[in-house]
This record gives sequence, C-alpha cells and structure tokens, in this order.
Amino acid sequence: MANNSYSGVKNSVAEPNHNGEFGCSLKELRSLMELRGAEGLQKIQETYADVNGLCNRLKTSAVDGLSGQPSDIEKRKAAFGQNFIPPKKPKTFLQLVWEALQDVTLIILEVAAIVSLGLSFYKPPDAGDKNCVAKRGAEPEEEGETGWIEGAAILLSVVCVVLVTAFNDWSKEKQFRGLQSRIEQEQKFTVVRGGQVIQIHVAEIVVGDIAQIKYGDLLPADGVLIQGNDLKIDESSLTGESDHVKKSLDKDAMLLSGTHVMEGSGKIVVTAVGVNSQTGIIFTLLGAGEDDDDEEEKEKKKEKERKKEKKNKKQDGSVENRKKAKAQDGAAMEMQPLNSDEGADGEEKRKANLPKKEKSVLQGKLTKLAVQIGKAGLLMSAITVIILVVLFVVNTFWWDEVSWDSECIPIYIQFFVKFFIIGVTVLVVAVPEGLPLAVTISLAYSVKKMMKDNNLVRHLDACETMGNATAICSDKTGTLTMNRMTVVQVFIADKHYRKVPEPDVVPASTMERLVLGISVNCAYTTKIMPPEKEGGLNRQVGNKTECALLGFALDLKKDYQAIRNEIPEEKLYKVYTFNSVRKSMSTVLKNDDGSFRMFSKGASEILLKKCYKILTSTGEAKVFRPRDRDDMVKRVIEPMASEGLRTICMAYRDFPAAEGEPDWDNEAEILTRLTCVCVVGIEDPVRPEVPDAIRKCQRAGITVRMVTGDNLNTARAIATKCGILQVGDDFLCLEGKEFNRRIRNEKGEIEQERIDKIWPKLRVLARSSPTDKHTLVKGIIDSTVVEQRQVVAVTGDGTNDGPALKKADVGFAMGIAGTDVAKEASDIILTDDNFSSIVRAVMWGRNVYDSISKFLQFQLTVNVVAVIVAFTGACITQDSPLKAVQMLWVNLIMDTLASLALATEPPTESLLLRKPYGRNKPLISRTMMKNILGHAVYQLIIIFTLLFAGEKMFDIDSGRYAELHAPPSEHYTIVFNTFVMMQLFNEINARKIHGERNVFEGIFNNMIFCTIVFGTFVIQIVIVQFGGKPFSCVGLNIEQWLWCIFLGFGCLLWGQVISTIPTSRLKFLKTAGHGTQKEEIPDEELEELEDLDEIDHAERELRRGQILWFRGLNRIQTQMDVVSAFQSGISFQAAVRRQPSSGSQQHDIRVVNAFRSSLSPYEGLEKPESRTSIHNFMTHPEFRIEDSEPHIPLIDDTDAEDDAPTKRNATPTPPPPPSPNQNNNAVDSGVHLFLDPSKSATPSAPGSPMHSLETSL
Repeated sequence: MANNSYSGVKNSVAEPNHNGEFGCSLKELRSLMELRGAEGLQKIQETYADVNGLCNRLKTSAVDGLSGQPSDIEKRKAAFGQNFIPPKKPKTFLQLVWEALQDVTLIILEVAAIVSLGLSFYKPPDAGDKNCVAKRGAEPEEEGETGWIEGAAILLSVVCVVLVTAFNDWSKEKQFRGLQSRIEQEQKFTVVRGGQVIQIHVAEIVVGDIAQIKYGDLLPADGVLIQGNDLKIDESSLTGESDHVKKSLDKDAMLLSGTHVMEGSGKIVVTAVGVNSQTGIIFTLLGAGEDDDDEEEKEKKKEKERKKEKKNKKQDGSVENRKKAKAQDGAAMEMQPLNSDEGADGEEKRKANLPKKEKSVLQGKLTKLAVQIGKAGLLMSAITVIILVVLFVVNTFWWDEVSWDSECIPIYIQFFVKFFIIGVTVLVVAVPEGLPLAVTISLAYSVKKMMKDNNLVRHLDACETMGNATAICSDKTGTLTMNRMTVVQVFIADKHYRKVPEPDVVPASTMERLVLGISVNCAYTTKIMPPEKEGGLNRQVGNKTECALLGFALDLKKDYQAIRNEIPEEKLYKVYTFNSVRKSMSTVLKNDDGSFRMFSKGASEILLKKCYKILTSTGEAKVFRPRDRDDMVKRVIEPMASEGLRTICMAYRDFPAAEGEPDWDNEAEILTRLTCVCVVGIEDPVRPEVPDAIRKCQRAGITVRMVTGDNLNTARAIATKCGILQVGDDFLCLEGKEFNRRIRNEKGEIEQERIDKIWPKLRVLARSSPTDKHTLVKGIIDSTVVEQRQVVAVTGDGTNDGPALKKADVGFAMGIAGTDVAKEASDIILTDDNFSSIVRAVMWGRNVYDSISKFLQFQLTVNVVAVIVAFTGACITQDSPLKAVQMLWVNLIMDTLASLALATEPPTESLLLRKPYGRNKPLISRTMMKNILGHAVYQLIIIFTLLFAGEKMFDIDSGRYAELHAPPSEHYTIVFNTFVMMQLFNEINARKIHGERNVFEGIFNNMIFCTIVFGTFVIQIVIVQFGGKPFSCVGLNIEQWLWCIFLGFGCLLWGQVISTIPTSRLKFLKTAGHGTQKEEIPDEELEELEDLDEIDHAERELRRGQILWFRGLNRIQTQMDVVSAFQSGISFQAAVRRQPSSGSQQHDIRVVNAFRSSLSPYEGLEKPESRTSIHNFMTHPEFRIEDSEPHIPLIDDTDAEDDAPTKRNATPTPPPPPSPNQNNNAVDSGVHLFLDPSKSATPSAPGSPMHSLETSL
C-alpha cells in the first residue's frame, strides 16, 4: 500500500492544480497519512521541507493556529471534508413493522383468521338442506353475513399489536440515537485559533487546525506532530500492536485518529478529518454511510468463516470489530475508536482466561422464564384444541348420530378452524410477549430519567446491574471530594506555615526558583481563569493539583503567565510528564551558558528520597541527610496528611555546562541529587453531600471502598470524614505495596485465597497503582467466600483506570475530569463527577428490577386465569367463554399497556432500605407467588360462578352451548367485562410486591399509570356498549355494570386478605425465574459456548430438550453398536480407513469417537447464532436427526463412565479444530479427528482473536 500511495503522491505533486485554495490536495494528504514512521518523515521533508512547510501550505500558523473566521472554516470543510462520519441509516418504520410481523404466534393467528374469513364467505351448494350438525337452538338468519367479522376482528387486533410493537422499537431506536448524539456532543477538544486556546466540539475540527493533545485523549483526527513532550500513543486499535508507540519529530510524527494518548503532551497540525482520516477510511470500507443489511449478514458469515479458519489478519480484525460494534450500537459513533485486537496471541491467551460475557442477569432470568411459560402455554393450547375436536366429533357423529356427508365438510372445517383459533388465543395469552417490552420500556425510561440525575448510561443493562451492586470501589479525588484544590499549608525556608505566608518572609532567591518551577513545570494547558460571575471563585482549568500550585503562585502575588509568555512551550528542552509509575513531573530548561536546570514536583515521600540538599531560611542550600528526611516526615508531612492534605514536594537540580549534556533517557540517574525548595499541603474538601450518600449505601447493603493514589494518612483522614471508616469498625487500610505483598505467594503470583482474606475488611487502598485497582476488582468479583457473587461498581477518571472499569460489573467514568479512554471503557458516565449520583443509579437499578417484578406479578395472574378459563370453558361448553378478539384485547391490556404503566413507576427512597437482590435471586419471590395464586383463585371463583350460574343471578339467557355464528349474549358479555374489571383493579394491587398493605401509596406520582388505567376503563366501556359482533359483546345496563365494577373492586379487598396471610406459613410455594448459574452449565457445553459472545439461556433450555430427545432415541442403538464394535474387534485404524458410507461403519467410527475424544455432546446441533430467539426456534422446529446424528457421541455421560473405564483416566483430548467445511458435515469433522493428530493437538482457540467490542461504544 505504501508503495502505491507513494507513486500516487509523486504524480499529485506534479499537478499544477492544488485544490484551488490550498497548497496540497486532499488526495496528497490522505496518502501522506498512510505512511508510517521514517517513511512519513522522509515524505514530509521531500515535499514540504518540514512540518512548518506543511502548515504554510495548509495556510495555518504553528503558533497561532487558524484565524477562526467562519468563511475560512467553511472553505476548509468544502475542500477537505467535515470531521464527521455519517451514521448508518436507521431502520424505517415499515422495516420494524415487518420485523414485528415475524412473531410466530401472530403468524399462526393471521393464518387462522384468513382461513376463517375464507370459509365464512364460502357457501356450500345445498348444505343448508342437510343436517350437518345437530341443532341446539335456532340457527340465526344472517349467519353468512356476520361470519366474516371474527376473522376480520382478529386481523385488526393483530395489526394493532404489530403497530404497537413497531412503534416501541422505533422509539427505542430513536432514544438510542439521541443518547449517541448526546455522548458525541459531550466530546470536546482543545485547539489553538487566533492565538487563543479554545475548546470546540470534535465535529468542528477542520484540516489545518492546531490541536493540543495530552495524556488520556482519544485523537479525533489524523495529524502531524509539531511539538511533543515524552509522547506515547496506543495504536493497537489500528495496528493490533499493544506496545505504546513513541512519537517525536525525528522518528515518527504521524498521529492517527482513533488512537489513545497514553503519556505526555504535544501539538499537532490536523491533516485529515472524518471519512478521510484513517478511522474514517475503515468506516467507508465497511459502508458505514450506506444501509447495507445484506452486507452486514455477509460480514457476519465471513466472520464465522474467519473464526473457523483462524486467519489473524490484523486489519480485518479491527474491521470486524468495527462491524460488531456497529451492529451493537445501531449507530456509528462519530469518532468511535477501533478497539484493539492487540496482537492476536496475547488476545487469545487473555480470552481463554476471561469468563464469558453473560447476558445481563435480568435478561437471562427473563428469557428462561419466558421459555418455561411459553412451553406450558403451548401444551395447554394443544390440549384445548384436541379436547375440543374430540368432543365435537364424539357429540356429532356418535351422540347425535349425524351421518357423515362430504358436502358438509366446509361446515366441519369451519368448526375446526374455530377450535384452532381458540387454541391459538390460549397460546397468545399464555406467551408473555410483553416481557421484553416491559424490560425495554423500563430500561429506556430509567435511562432517560437518569440523565436528569447526571448519569449518562452507555450500556442499557448497566442500569439494571447497578441495582444488584454489593461493592463500590471509588476514587477519592473529584468523586468524594470537590476537586477544587487549594494550597493551605507550606513548609518553606525551614519553617512550617499553617496558612500561605506573605511573600516578603520568603528569601528572594528561593521565591524566584519556586515561582519559575511552578510556572514551567505545570502543563501549559492548566490555567486559572477569572470567575464567570462577579464575586465567584476563580475557574480552574486542567489538572487540579497543578491549578492549586498556580493559585499558590498567585497568592504569593506573582504572575505565572508572564513567565510562560517569556518561556513558551516550544522552548522547554525536555519534559518528563507525570505518569502513574513516576508519580512526579520534571521539566528541563537550557540556560544561555549551556548549563541545564531541571524543576521537579511530585509526591513528597517519593521526591524527598531523591533530595540531597534543601534551601534554608537564608536561601542557601544545605545538606539534607536521611536522618533529616525522617525528621521532616514526622514533623511536617504526617501532620499535614493526617488532616487530609495531599503533600507535594517542589525541587530542582542544576547540570553544569562543564559536565556536558547528560543522558536524558537514563531517568534513574537524572532524577537524583535534587535540592528541595518547599513542601506544600493541598486541601481538597469533601463534597458536602457525600457522607449522607455513603450512609445510604451502607444502609442498602453496599460496601464503599476508597482506592486512591494519595498517601495512607491523607486517605484515612478523608475516608473518616466521608464515613467510609467508622469508629469501632473492624477494617483494613493498606498501601499498594503492602496489599501486593499480602496477596502474592513466594513466586510473586497473585492467589485468590490470599485476596479473600483481605477484601472483606479492606476499606481504604492508598498509594495504589491502576493494576492494584484492577487486581482488587477482579479479586472481589472472582471471590467465592460469600455465597452470593459480588457485583462491583468502580469509578475512574484516568486512562490507567481503563482495565478496572472494563473488568467491573459497572464502570463509572467521570464526565468532567475523565479522560476519553476512561469514558470509552465505562458503562455509565457521571456528568457531574459526584458520588451521590452513583447512589441515584443504584436506586434506578433496583427500580428496574422491581418494575419488572410488578409487571410479572400482574401478567402471570392474568395468564393463569385466562388460560384456565379458556381451557375449562372450552372443555365443558365446547366454546371458550372469552372469544379470540376479547382475548387479544386482554392481551393488549396486560402486555403492552401494563408494561407501560408498571414499568414507569418512579423510584422511592425506600428502595435503599433493603439489601441487594444478588445475581441468583428469583424474579418471582414467594410473596409474589402467594399474590399471583391468591388473586387467581379469587378471579377463577368469580368467573366460574358467573359462567355456570350467571344467567340465574342476573336473570338473563344463558350464553352456553351457542351456535357456530350465534349472536353475542349478555351472559358472556358480563363474564368478559368482569374479567377485565378484575384485571384493572389487580393492576393497582400489582404496584406493590413486597407485601405492603397500602397499594395506593404514591399512585399520583406516576401519571402514566393513572392515564393508562383510566384510558383502559373508557375503552372497555366503548367495547362493551358499542363493540357488538366483532367483540362478541352486547350493551349492558347500569346495574350490570355496577355489579361488574363491584366484583372487580373485590380484588383490592381480597388483596388485603392475602397480605394478612404470612408467607412463611405457606411452605408449598416455590419461587420461579432463577438465573442460570455458571455452575449448572456442564463443562463441555461451556466449551461449545466459547465461540459465542453471550450465553443465551433460552437457547440452552431448548437445546437441552433436543439433546435428551436424541439421546433417548439413540441410546439402545448405540449400545448395540458398542457391543458389535467390540465383538467384531474392528481395529481402530481399519475403522477409519474404511469408506464411512454404510450406516454401521459410521456408527463404529462414532463409538470410537465417543471414547477417544471428549467431544462436546452438542457438537452437531445448530449453533445458537442461527436460532437467536424462542420465536426463531419455533419457526424451525424440525429436528433433522439424520444430519446431526453422526456428530453426537450418543452415550449418556453416566453410561460412558460405566462402559468406558478408560475415559476416566485418559486425559481428555482438546476439542477438534472447527472444520473448514462450512456445512459442518458430520463425517468430515469426525474423520478430521483421527487423520490429523497434529491438528487435534492444538485446541481451537475460544472465540476469535478479535477484541469483542461489547464494551466499546
């Protein structure tokens, strides 16, 4: 690529037309950015002489930047494009409608409705004369005219359901895009325009801008370095190399978009933006701009092949990742960094150790529950249809002795279609398709509201995971404290001042060194700005610790800006920027006589060890011995730290010209023999709202731990102020070094048992490195000391917090102080950097969980009642008391509307009064089970009383045993109406799930709920009074209405009775809706699931059924094969050598297979990718036994142990490599296993070498 672009550039230079305005064309710049390292520098020298030449061609100044005039900016956008990558087009509403129509139950209903419609219009020639069915009452005259209404009504209700679903999906997509653009707008970047340093939105950056980059930035465009200090870039997202790349003007000056600045700072001139930048080019390759669903499908297929063939093409790796990311996001992010595949091998090793990314806890539990309910519903509906058909046949042909007549067939078919429709409606009511909807609504609603609570949620499920959090590991600076640092104590000139001293008490020479050191040895991006409002505090821009030092200089009545103007950033000879290893920062100035002076600042206990002199009260330097140092630590540093101050030491060193230039790369040598100028104590006050928030956390069963880089005394003091440490508690406060010593064994390896001894009591971890933070988080998550797996939330702001944020169950990044890298790794961004916002997130998370449970309690009551009524009614009266259309209306109330009503309950403080649920708490507690069954009993008694004795009570005609197309009866209308009234009042009961008595508490805080209940009531009146034939209703009089409402109201009274019964007494109640535990999944299935990014629980349920089915079918046959295999004494090789054509031979191979390898028993089954959901599963239920047979060692685990003593002792061979044969042809992979021992020795790597971009944006 480099060569081609090289020649291309030559030609483009020769062209006289330089894009009109500017001295270089878009094409020329693009090809320049494709070069790396020395090639790029050579090209710049050949074409532009140097970087300044490039700036001149681009009509910009390396010092003052662009003029910033709108006309100039527009010209640049026209010539070189905008810094914006167009997102993929969203799905249209019609596409969403089409997707909603794919629902299996809806398809069945549509078919039934169409058949019913067709038959109602079909008039058999003279079936009217015949007695096809024994009459049980008068045949209505307009039978033919109204027969079509039911079919039409079902179709209409299907349309309603589809539109509602599609609308929900559409609004979800819209919200998601809104969220994306919110995140994009948050991202700003520092550029120089008109000599002023300003922050602009990333999308506003144009070619020719001079951008300032610093540690933690994610580069938004391609550029060439103008000046850099100690700059290191992580380019793994583009190259896959995980080592950081050093950037300097003499070695490698090319900086690419989507890469991360890991160390240092610098200035670049922007050369490519948007689709012309390196990230943009990859996006264009992926067709980000076009709407290419098919392409995406192809990509996915290719990706599977790639996994199979294991080609580790780096570029493809990152491309694929982008694809995945985009499939997840639904929207391409503006400057979405490509996530790394960081050298395929390292990645694979890491993947092997990582536990699988499970679907969110809640999703797992729900999917499992939905599958179970669906199966039960399917069973019930099948039984209903069978019973109806059998009863009809027996009654007609045997009881009433009607003779069979071929001309009557259409009539019979009509009856059977009616039975079929009844069966399907039972199924429709039983399958809780409102569950996913409720989750979506609840999460989307929470996310929207959490925005107002300063939580910007980037991954929906983080919101719900937060409700289960049991531990929070928080930073100190900025999260627990205000991040407004001020110097309050100083040790200078042999004296400890409790407040900032007057300038005249400090010797002039000391003062000069101090102020010069502060001015040049703080990042030039850090400044103190005048307050926005009169009388306010000065604004601190940049690193807050440095702001405190600059503020200190201002307090000493000195102007740091004047010194900076005299010594601009370009004149700094060498800068060692601050990083977590050095814990100090140094800047070297070259003096006119050729000598050098270096200023250093850093953590006092670290820098004082490197000082050998100290400035005295006269301004002279005197020797500073270790004894003096220990004395100073005791007298000065510890008292400051115990008051919660951060101590910083300022020092300098002179390098005389006579000794020549030192070796700047030898840091250990450079950073010694310093002269201490002063030690300052910096205060960062605790946020006023934090102690209260921490108290709430502790009450809610969440342990708060502080992880900080400060020293132990400071950390302990702040922790006590916050309430993390309480007097009389049994707790640990450790430093990073001590922590590492305690958790590592003699060999230096980390041991989980050792961590388990520490973490339960650990409250403060001080002087900790990012790896310590990661180790702690991982240790707590992997711990098995407590019976519930800990769910850990972590806050972080620095680039180095990335690993810990990714590892944690929920990562919070700071919106204000956080670097782009931290935000990238996080799940939720705290827009105000405030700890109390985390507590709000916990409240919302628990609320999501409760909302789902409320909805379930309501939904399952309706399910149980509706299914039992339809079932028994159909079996006794041969007609469901609730008609298909009525059932669909009930379905709409309880699924869609109830999910809206119950999922939007606002959270209350009382949510924080209970302990976290934990990952394996069932969705349906025993209290809820009691409520569900209790209410179901009440409703069933009422309905059956009305059904079998209603006509006597109300003195009306009985509606039972009606004709095929009989007009609706008052009797059944009352049954239907009472049923709906009971659901309405039960919806109010469902608002409380923990057995509270007052179900009306806070009902008016949720206007959506009130509106829906009231709206449903109004629609019900319209349906009953004016619904007529389609809804099988007749208008009722006021007395009947009052009875219906009264019976419905009884639900509330009955609810009080139920809540009086103590749950503990009802031992028979079971819980339901557990998550699948990792332990429950057999190992070989876990291996099988390695390829997938997520474990889909529903899938496992279904596949387990399939497998048992296969095993049952084949057990005997296989055992016979085993016997015959041993009898005939077939040698193993012979078995392989033979053509595996005839069945028995295949079996022989398979048997040996089963013994020789620990092949996963699920090898042959379809990969879950192809069956993503229960609905898809139902659409291809055919089990192709002949395809999958040869793949499965059909010996059950227990048998294998009995028959094959060898298997126990044998070391299991790794699973075979996935065959390149795309169709997963059984025999092929079977033979693979034997013929190629070399291949089977290398275990197929789990997953692909590519980074799963789950966590990326």
